[in-house]
Amino acid sequence: MKYYIIAGEASGDLHGSNLMRALLQEDKNAEIRFWGGDLMKSVGGTLVKHYKERAFMGFVEVLLNLRKILGFIKFCKEDIAAFQPDVIIYIDNSGFNLRIAQWAKQQGFKNHYYISPQVWASRASRVQKIKRDIDQMYVILPFEKEFYQKYDYDVNFVGHPLIDAIADRTQVNEEQFRKEYSLGEKPIIALLPGSRKQEISKMLSVMLSLVDEYADYQFVIAGAPSQQYDFYKEIIGNKKVAFVDNRTYDLLSVSTAALVTSGTATLETALFKVPQVVCYKGSNISYQIAKRIITLKYISLVNLIMDKEVVKELIQGEMNTENLRRELTSILEENHRARLFENYYDLEQKLGGKGASLATAKAIVGSLK
Repeated sequence: MKYYIIAGEASGDLHGSNLMRALLQEDKNAEIRFWGGDLMKSVGGTLVKHYKERAFMGFVEVLLNLRKILGFIKFCKEDIAAFQPDVIIYIDNSGFNLRIAQWAKQQGFKNHYYISPQVWASRASRVQKIKRDIDQMYVILPFEKEFYQKYDYDVNFVGHPLIDAIADRTQVNEEQFRKEYSLGEKPIIALLPGSRKQEISKMLSVMLSLVDEYADYQFVIAGAPSQQYDFYKEIIGNKKVAFVDNRTYDLLSVSTAALVTSGTATLETALFKVPQVVCYKGSNISYQIAKRIITLKYISLVNLIMDKEVVKELIQGEMNTENLRRELTSILEENHRARLFENYYDLEQKLGGKGASLATAKAIVGSLK
């Protein structure tokens, strides 16, 4: 069978690569063409476009790059038409993928979606378009199935692929890891400022403002695979902070606490059982627009899944040195940490067990037979 997969960003590349492995396990003759990244490329198939080419963040940047985005959409349609896949698999990335899905449905292609667009967060009206254009939806958050049922749309809950990704990783040797990056013996506070330049610039500068106040700890920045060290270096300046490039899981596995930009990283940090403070600060225009269309009580996946405040969220104006200092000090306190660990355990139980990628691949391949 011929599979066309469209993923965006580093998380989509990770989940796409695991899904590709599972597809190749279920269909030995699978021919895969995809939009993704280096992880997907390492599995095999044909890379069409790298996600780095279209990493636009926020409403303003999207508007400024609208012509380029429309060009990508046009090219994608032409590439699909030339490849004639048996199924198109969309991974998150709703702004791009739902536009392709509408066209593909009209052309008679089968549309399967892995990792639902966050329609439960804003613009729930998109559910009607999803029902119209998507033949099968595979969701990874437990509350999503119930959400879609309200709209008479039956979806498949397959569990969260991060559980597989974290469980299957090779365990890092902490002593060797510390030696490799000259980290010494101090407890580590991980800084996860995001993956896009705009968010890194805003988050990291505030995070770094605390470095000199916690002399008993080693601050370490988790470099994103989509960015070069020179970019971080300009923000770091003379701060005494270490840098680890593209080894976030290894870093989290040896960390005592973390300051994390809102996104998938908040869930990853929780699954590594690392106490965290969740941070978000965007451009004022983008924030004001988002505030008016997003209807959620929380922004972090940890709190959304647990439906209560498990981790502290510092959003926009609240994301400042004073508040960050207070919350970091709090998660370093033993009683607070113990409560967090209990909640993290409950979170993992809610997410289900291993096997999300394989369950999804079996369902997709089975639907084509």
